Amino acid sequence: MPGEQEISQTSSRMHNYISEDESETEDHEDHEVQEDDAESDGSTTSHGGNFENCLYNMCSSRQRRRPGWSLGQVLDPRAKWVQEWNRVFLLVCATGLIIDPLFFYALSISQSCMCLFVDGWFAITVTVLRCMTDVLHLWNMWLQLKMAKRYSFTAMVGGDGGGANGLRDTSPRSVALKYLKSKKGFLFDLFVIIPIPQIILWVVIPSLLERGSVTVVMTVFLMFFFQYLPKIYHSVCLLRRMQNLSGYIFGTVWWGIALNLIAYFVAAHAAGACWYLLGIQRAEKCLKEQCRETSGCGLRILACEDTIYYGATNTLREAARLAWAENRKARSTCLDNADHYDYGAYSWTVQLVTNDSRLEKILFPIFWGLMTLRHYSFSPPYTFGNLESSTEWLEVVFNIIVLTSGLLLVTMLIGNIKVFLHATTSKKQAMQLKMRNIEWWMRKRQLPQGFRQRVRNYERQRWAAMRGVDECEMIRNLPEGLRRDIKYHLCLDLVRQVPLFQHMDDLVLENICDRVKSLIFPKGETITREGDPVQRMLFVVRGHLQSSQVLRDGVKSCCMLGPGNFSGDELLSWCLRRPFIERLPPSSSTLVTLETTEAFSLEAEDVKYVTQHFRYTFVNEKVKRSARYYSPGWRTWAAVAIQLAWRRYKHRLTLTSLSFIRPRRPVSRCSSMGEDRLRLYTALLTSPKPNDQDDFFD
Repeated sequence: MPGEQEISQTSSRMHNYISEDESETEDHEDHEVQEDDAESDGSTTSHGGNFENCLYNMCSSRQRRRPGWSLGQVLDPRAKWVQEWNRVFLLVCATGLIIDPLFFYALSISQSCMCLFVDGWFAITVTVLRCMTDVLHLWNMWLQLKMAKRYSFTAMVGGDGGGANGLRDTSPRSVALKYLKSKKGFLFDLFVIIPIPQIILWVVIPSLLERGSVTVVMTVFLMFFFQYLPKIYHSVCLLRRMQNLSGYIFGTVWWGIALNLIAYFVAAHAAGACWYLLGIQRAEKCLKEQCRETSGCGLRILACEDTIYYGATNTLREAARLAWAENRKARSTCLDNADHYDYGAYSWTVQLVTNDSRLEKILFPIFWGLMTLRHYSFSPPYTFGNLESSTEWLEVVFNIIVLTSGLLLVTMLIGNIKVFLHATTSKKQAMQLKMRNIEWWMRKRQLPQGFRQRVRNYERQRWAAMRGVDECEMIRNLPEGLRRDIKYHLCLDLVRQVPLFQHMDDLVLENICDRVKSLIFPKGETITREGDPVQRMLFVVRGHLQSSQVLRDGVKSCCMLGPGNFSGDELLSWCLRRPFIERLPPSSSTLVTLETTEAFSLEAEDVKYVTQHFRYTFVNEKVKRSARYYSPGWRTWAAVAIQLAWRRYKHRLTLTSLSFIRPRRPVSRCSSMGEDRLRLYTALLTSPKPNDQDDFFD
């Protein structure tokens, strides 16, 4: 039917769409890539003299280009393992944001020599951790080179509407070019893993210490924020991309609260590390002033002989360094306590800059950051919360940034957690109110305890599945086109899991998706009984059902229905029977749930609508074979026929083995081949074949 095929193809094309998070610049880049491909193909084919030469040149040019772009298969961004990797990579980004401020703690002041040095072993540890996160960043960049940014509607369910694997971007070359040319693509990912902290720590700082520029060291180290702030933005972009793809990140409210707490902890950690670094700068400034007042003291003495110190005991060889180490005035003014020098907001760092415990150096600034960020009320002049500031401009700017960031973070944190908790508690309160009303009704009607427990189990399972959200009620009042598209998006993946629907076109599947309803059955629930009218077709999504059928002489036949199986196939024969009979067909089996089961259903009227409007699909031979193969009734009939044949075969073997004892029957009494076939056909015809008068299965 050409007309029906055109309608199906038009419908499938209408459902292919481009995700909204793609920008217009990427569309322009795609157009440029297509033009480049067209130009390259045109230039290749222009040298051919005839059609065969053109084809040969095109194929040979593509074969020559292919090794340069052998990146493997294009990845679907909605694949399950890709989403799991995105979650892991988000935690890796958070870990990287925690590791980077640790570079500040590599600087320390020697208590005995009163000089600045780099803690070698601590610097090695932090560098190794940073390199490990950078390796994971590189692996993510490799995946992004092969990951499609766009997908068609059928890509999410593995359809064929968009090319290979349903993806719109089927060429690895085009996918890689889009990632390389994107503003937030390759260059941005490469920038956040440039080893700027490692270069500053291992190259720049030792050279500055050797020249005696001790106060410049901290200022140079603060240049690290030129990479740290874009790294925070990179993590936020990843967070938003994950939300756009799947609608959620980890799927639970508590993970949302945990992410907000992690963000607050990272901010406190970064603020504490900067506070520690600026505290060392203030201590070095104090030592520099004392050194200028001391005769024979040079600025190079403020830096240790071993700029990168690994813990080996070294004796002071220079007389000037020995004299500086014995300067009690400088020690009492700058390092013993903060009473003799104006440390301002860095007064608590005096006990840290000369501390040998690395753990205390890290934990105490984090505590200071958490305590400072939560204060957003101003106290008397020059006092902000728990900060006592001096008049130095750098310190004032630092305090303003810390307090403003604390105000924003606390407001956002409290707001987000309040939203998350309200989303959880409000639904729970509604559920508790509903259960209270149900309990009152069951007590008033004096229902038996068995019925009450079944009602409670059903409500619990329904709450666990949807958390109190009624999808049908939410989309019922939407415009018809939007409602159909949403149901197509939600149900197409489930519908395609049923083998009966795998040979149907998109137009039929769209109408089926528009009419299916989601159902949940608790364990031990009887769905239908044998002999009752079939009200609906059930398609199992999760869980298992037991289909039992009573045969002759009271024998019961049982089979199990799992995900992908269906029941109620009597409705197909009922709808396609001519002349049509209004009376619903009886059920040929009893269905009982073996565990909590999720399924979607098609009511009898919906099955009638689909079969009448798309009869050409259901008379297809492939659809008939699928329905017969997965039908519980036909499987039972086939099992009975096989058992009858097996018993006859075993009986024949027994007679053959006993032939040497029993005398052979006369030739006139031996059963002929025609008689054996007649007995076999009689056994098959008398077995409970389902739907003897069905037009659909004939």
